[in-house]
Amino acid sequence: MFIKKIMLMLAATYVSIAAIAQTDYNFPVQVKIANGTIEGNYDTKENLQLFLGIPFAKPPVGDLRWKAPQQPDNWKGVLQTKKFAARPVQGIVFGDMSSRSAGLSEDCLYLNVWTPAKHDTKGLPVLVYFYGGGFVAGDGSEPRYDGASMARKGIVVVTVNYRLNIFGFFAHPDLSKEASYKGSGNYGLLDQHAALQWVQKNIAAFGGDAKKVTIAGESAGSISVSAQMASPLSKGLFAGAIGESGAAINPTLSPVPLAEAEKTGLDFATGINAPTIAQLRAMTTQQLYEYYTASKRFGFPTVIDGYFYTKTVPETFKAGEQSMVPLLAGWNSAEIPGMAFTQGPYTDEQYVKKVKEAYPKDFEEVLRLYPHANEKEIELSATALASDRFIAYSTWKWLDLQVNHSSQAVYRYLYAKLRPALADNSLTPGLAGGTVKKEGNAPGMPAAIGAPHACEIEYCMGNLHLVKDYAWTQDDYTVSATMQEYFANFIKTGNPNGGSLPEWPAIKKGDANPPVMIINTASAAIKAPNDARYIFLDKAYGN
Repeated sequence: MFIKKIMLMLAATYVSIAAIAQTDYNFPVQVKIANGTIEGNYDTKENLQLFLGIPFAKPPVGDLRWKAPQQPDNWKGVLQTKKFAARPVQGIVFGDMSSRSAGLSEDCLYLNVWTPAKHDTKGLPVLVYFYGGGFVAGDGSEPRYDGASMARKGIVVVTVNYRLNIFGFFAHPDLSKEASYKGSGNYGLLDQHAALQWVQKNIAAFGGDAKKVTIAGESAGSISVSAQMASPLSKGLFAGAIGESGAAINPTLSPVPLAEAEKTGLDFATGINAPTIAQLRAMTTQQLYEYYTASKRFGFPTVIDGYFYTKTVPETFKAGEQSMVPLLAGWNSAEIPGMAFTQGPYTDEQYVKKVKEAYPKDFEEVLRLYPHANEKEIELSATALASDRFIAYSTWKWLDLQVNHSSQAVYRYLYAKLRPALADNSLTPGLAGGTVKKEGNAPGMPAAIGAPHACEIEYCMGNLHLVKDYAWTQDDYTVSATMQEYFANFIKTGNPNGGSLPEWPAIKKGDANPPVMIINTASAAIKAPNDARYIFLDKAYGN
């Protein structure tokens, strides 16, 4: 009898614990937007409203595959927006991506809204965030992009899905012929533009101010921000811009001429025995995905289509035709390992050989700018050169163009916080981010000498607690609080400064050593020490 009572007590305790674990803090809330009424959740624990999976365009399927996004249809009744919608069709490309969405589909043009607004709130600043992933992968539902933490700072946060890879950036002569603007490709960028139009039309219903929209993104998302700044279509749709590692400037996923993009698309189509758009549109998602995957292509290029892009980003900025808004941008201290450049060990012989191959006429200058006195210096220089060629230079050039061809405030950062140890010591960092299982006696990755590509996202968005791979320390939370506060201030006022944060000076035109905010456990602004490298690369790339 005693044992039976104990068992009953244990069972009751288990049920009680399970009930606590499953507590739901939400009640439904409805909002009327342009196309109809949507129902999301009011989270009473977080004091936020969440609306997930809101359609901002018609599904780009059937005859709408490879067309600019169309205005969504109106609906009757109440549309449930309590779960993330499907993410764009994509393969497993990057190991650091973790999705909360409902599978994959070509029907993917949905956005998500987190808002701290009460029933009568008006005029809140707005953040619209574009995910990264090289225009081949990504998802607005990833935990690191979650909008709740930023919303708690009094900001309406929107994450946006946009088409990817062959579904989002495929150009073809037939597509150009059927388009009113006689161009093709760029559908993913046009999706982002359509989302910005949606925000202008609807964000007031969520307490946001359409005149206080800041666009932001990392990697391909940052490239997208630079693209939206350059596009004549998006003028007037946002009031500020944040870029984390990347701009659409040679050599970083910059747009190509329409004729070149059309040839690339036609060659692909001919290679799979479906040269016409009619044949390609008749294919199933599976067929198209499998043909694309088998081609081993890394996506398709963005395009100077005469519509979204009328010229290159540098040409647009030099002509003063970009969106004239404050810009905050920067990159990480070790975006990519130095061996991506050396393609071998950090020896003097290997390093000098690769520098001479890359810069046969200017190798002596490169070796002076990226010195090689010993193995450690070679590792640092090779990492800097690989990172600059990959994505840091293009970001620098974007900042430089805005400083010299606008009167708007420009702020530059370098994110330098080293990641902590992995939470699971049976794992090791992967080559493309994320983690992989340790393989027996296989050599591990070399110790990090800086902050790798994409590692700052969960810091600036205040989402360390949602990313479980790392054993976050108090230092990590300190850095996150600092970086998020800078970003939140900029979203609210166009200036990152405020409160007790270290002063972050704007860049002044003509400053040979502009200020750069080093974001680390102890953040501080310094004079940029290595801009001669970017000036050299600027000449080398001819931008």
